[in-house]
Amino acid sequence: MTAAALKNEMDTTGFNHTKTWQKICTKADLVAFSGVAAWFETASGPAQVAIFYLPVDPNAATLPGRATELYALDHFDPFSKANVIARGIVGDIKGAAVVASPIYKQHFRLADGQCLEDESVTLRTWPIAFKGDAVWIEG
Repeated sequence: MTAAALKNEMDTTGFNHTKTWQKICTKADLVAFSGVAAWFETASGPAQVAIFYLPVDPNAATLPGRATELYALDHFDPFSKANVIARGIVGDIKGAAVVASPIYKQHFRLADGQCLEDESVTLRTWPIAFKGDAVWIEG
């Protein structure tokens, strides 16, 4: 599903420029251990978000900093000035799940958006969760 299609399907009932939970996609739209991009409404207007799905094996010990399966970060890469974060390579550095920007390769922690190469740069993050097979984000 394209970002434009997701934008049109979003459930934003009662949206009044305050934080609210919105349905953004379904679990079937996600790619395990990868990112997808989508549009959603935030209190400050529409935003592009990079959603990362890292399934947790219920039979394995959870890595530190990996207590969740879903992460939502700003799709905009401040170094390349392009919306590309969802296309980055997912990995882990010192036990923390990260995405490497596909342009200049800076690493951003999925949990809090912090750039590991430049402490002054942090991507916005949003609460995101599964509700059944639907993916909901708070914006």
